[in-house]
Amino acid sequence: MSDHSNCIFCGIVRGDIPAVRVYEDEHTAAFMDVQPASPGHTLVIPKAHAANLFEISAADLVATTLTTQRMARLVQKALAPDGIRIMQTNGAAAGQTVFHYHVHIIPMQDGQRLGAHGRERADPEVLKALAAKIQNALRP
Repeated sequence: MSDHSNCIFCGIVRGDIPAVRVYEDEHTAAFMDVQPASPGHTLVIPKAHAANLFEISAADLVATTLTTQRMARLVQKALAPDGIRIMQTNGAAAGQTVFHYHVHIIPMQDGQRLGAHGRERADPEVLKALAAKIQNALRP
């Protein structure tokens, strides 16, 4: 396992770094991406640190995948995009910028071009409103 003392996602898990959380269970957390590629861009992470797909334990991979599926369904229900891009990268050459395993859930509309991830910070109030819509989709 890699050193994770300065990992931003570990800081979010610990509560040291603020995040607009959407969902959390014993093994995973989901929160709004602060530099989204599209409105509703949500991240899912294991709470246990693993830098990438090659380091994550099988149990944490399964838990993260199940949470990703659950969150994608909620994003679909809440935001009604035409499609959802699920993305996971490994290594800087592949575009990974935070070295803690994570999955991107990116809602897409027909004809929409994927925005450049990481270039523009989202308005925190917009993130909170989107998170609330997704959380409300949890209710029957």
